[in-house]
Amino acid sequence: MRPAALLSLFIFAAAASAEDGFTSLFNGKDLTGWDGDPKLWKVENGEVIGTCTGPDAMPNNSFLIWRSGQVKDFELHATVRVEGDNNSGIQYRSRELPEVAPWVITGYQIDIHPATEHTGMTYEEKGRGIFGLNGTNVVLDTSGALWKLSEHEPVKVDVSQWNEYTIIARGNHLVHKINGKVTSELTDYDEKKRALAGLLAIQLHRGNANSVHIKDLRLKVLPVTEPQSFDPAKLPAGAVKIEKPRTKSPQGTGPVVPPTKK
Repeated sequence: MRPAALLSLFIFAAAASAEDGFTSLFNGKDLTGWDGDPKLWKVENGEVIGTCTGPDAMPNNSFLIWRSGQVKDFELHATVRVEGDNNSGIQYRSRELPEVAPWVITGYQIDIHPATEHTGMTYEEKGRGIFGLNGTNVVLDTSGALWKLSEHEPVKVDVSQWNEYTIIARGNHLVHKINGKVTSELTDYDEKKRALAGLLAIQLHRGNANSVHIKDLRLKVLPVTEPQSFDPAKLPAGAVKIEKPRTKSPQGTGPVVPPTKK
């Protein structure tokens, strides 16, 4: 493609993005606007790359944090892939835990995981754990009890390939999608523990060697919606109270490599 044609393509893409209300959060050249451990994150060939070299590389999951503001109600699209038997995720409405270590985050996450039941699930890092696995629509009531409203066929993808992950947050209703298909929905009525605003960040998971690659991340700010109120009478027929799911695959799909003892 000729340079003039390439420039026109870039201008057209930027105009289209502006028209649909989305703003790119990466400039494709460096980590301007972002904050993370410089030993772990870089930009190469237009991709943001985070790399964990193995169990001794990091004592905690580490995050690349967006420093240009907080997110409230929004729609986010991210094109991501993960190399290695491990996982990543995108944090939102989250907060830092400086008492644990720099660049450590707690809060909502869309998981990017090689185990189908976990990828795209609704989850809270260093908090309340898993809410809804891939293929479920759940609510947390005012006491924090978990209810399953419905199930559908899990969305199956190969996370080592490029996939588009979407988060839509409106009030206390959170929707996760992969390649345009809904993976999990959560309505969080637990006023004491939920978050309606907070930080946006990308996870680099400790443990098994892995790298996370991001080549597109776009944000649309939505009008703030008042949280829904919980009404047990409005739970759909067939809704059941369930125990919070637990994981058999905390990193990837294979055996977890324990840290080397010194």
